[in-house]
Amino acid sequence: MRTTTFHLKTLTVAIATLSIASLSNAAGLDRSGQDVTAFFQDGLYAEAVYTYIDADVSGKDSANRVPTDNTYVDGDDTGDIAESYDFFRYGVKADINDTFSFGILYDEPFGAAAEYTGDNNFVAQGDINNSITQLTDGAFNAATLGPAIGNLTAAAEAAGAEAQRLGQLAATATDPQAAQDFAQQAQAQAEAAQDFAADATRLGTAGAIAQAEASTAGENTNVEVRSNSVTALLGMKLGPNKNFQVYGGPVAQRIESEVKLRGLAYGPATGYTSRNSPDTDYGWIAGLAYSKPEIALKAALTYRSEIDHNMNIAETYPLVGILAASQLPDGAPPEALAAAAAAASQSTNMEITTPESVNFDFQTGINPTTLATARVRWVPWGDFKITPPLYNEVSQRSYGPDGLNLVDYDDDQWQVELGLAKRLAPALAVSGTVGWDSGAGDPTTSLGPIEGYYSAGLGAKYDVTENWAVSAGGKYLWFGDAQGRLPSGKIVADFEDNDGYIFGVKLSYQDK
Repeated sequence: MRTTTFHLKTLTVAIATLSIASLSNAAGLDRSGQDVTAFFQDGLYAEAVYTYIDADVSGKDSANRVPTDNTYVDGDDTGDIAESYDFFRYGVKADINDTFSFGILYDEPFGAAAEYTGDNNFVAQGDINNSITQLTDGAFNAATLGPAIGNLTAAAEAAGAEAQRLGQLAATATDPQAAQDFAQQAQAQAEAAQDFAADATRLGTAGAIAQAEASTAGENTNVEVRSNSVTALLGMKLGPNKNFQVYGGPVAQRIESEVKLRGLAYGPATGYTSRNSPDTDYGWIAGLAYSKPEIALKAALTYRSEIDHNMNIAETYPLVGILAASQLPDGAPPEALAAAAAAASQSTNMEITTPESVNFDFQTGINPTTLATARVRWVPWGDFKITPPLYNEVSQRSYGPDGLNLVDYDDDQWQVELGLAKRLAPALAVSGTVGWDSGAGDPTTSLGPIEGYYSAGLGAKYDVTENWAVSAGGKYLWFGDAQGRLPSGKIVADFEDNDGYIFGVKLSYQDK
């Protein structure tokens, strides 16, 4: 009985089409999928990959703009918030001898690009009167808010004074029953004073939010995150037939970001801005691979470590300065006003830990011209968070000593992609893929409101010469519905029936 041998060279023609537009636009901040398959190509290999992503992510904001009420009510259209973006990936790999190989890979692993435009709660409208009306659910406007705060403050002071008077009567009463009655009345007045003061604070905060929104009138909520990564790999083949390979090496990663929160959707945080200076830090990668050339089988399990970044961050939080100025007496000196304004800005350091990950890549020949593939990726986005110092410090006033994170996720990400590649001619191959991404939880951050996706893709590769080849591929994505949630838990938007597409092209060189 004759054993069929799957010629790896012809099958490689097919498999190379699959990685053009794979593992992109995933959960959390995942972008490139941190592909390392270039390192497993035979002989001397180099590739340059360009990927373009265009998604349509639109929904409705919440008509409920009261910061203390978490109820979601369908509001205005958000428009398409997902900005198109592109990135490059490069890789080169060479064999030192039949045992050792080395490679250098470049990609852009993490990122985000979103912006709200139009007439919705994520754009600063700047009408103080209208903002106050919305923030107080129609109870007050710019003309009536100040007197209401004054009346509540006066009522709180009067109730506090009465509580003190009744407390003294309770302390001096000789009749036990009278003392008890006075104490109960004093307690009721003290609680009333607290309620009046809380209402005054709430209305004062609504006025401050309206001013903060006006300070950035016409500006849009947007987020931009960019990263770059260079991975160095050294591999060693083991076993009598060199079927096993262990590999690993250092990883250098650079990341930067800018976030602008605008509009009444963000309540007290409207007008908040943060800019992170680029920071480069280091991690590592390690893996184990197995190959069986006679059936074109390759399997690789790759682990990437988390990477800790300590970066400079400049933050501006308009509400802080507005509230500080409101507590100054009339006629306060200019230096006091300047100090209040300065309280709204802070430059310090912030730590971000980009997540670890595990990738599993698998391929096997089905027949001499057909290859089946599978990819699985796991990223623990449930452990990831972004906690800017000033943002967190301000949130502690309302949400306890731990405060709030600017961005975090509820769930870990699982991603699966299955494919088939077919050689149609000696120089031409086509491929198809189907995929699934679990997302990182729903509700999720309003800066990236997608809960995973399903995908279908097609690709083709053509050998221009014996060594040079060009590949192109595309993928269509059906995004999962998700609600946009603030760190406080308030649901501020709802996104449904969204989709997107990915296009990629690759130029590769291989000399076996």
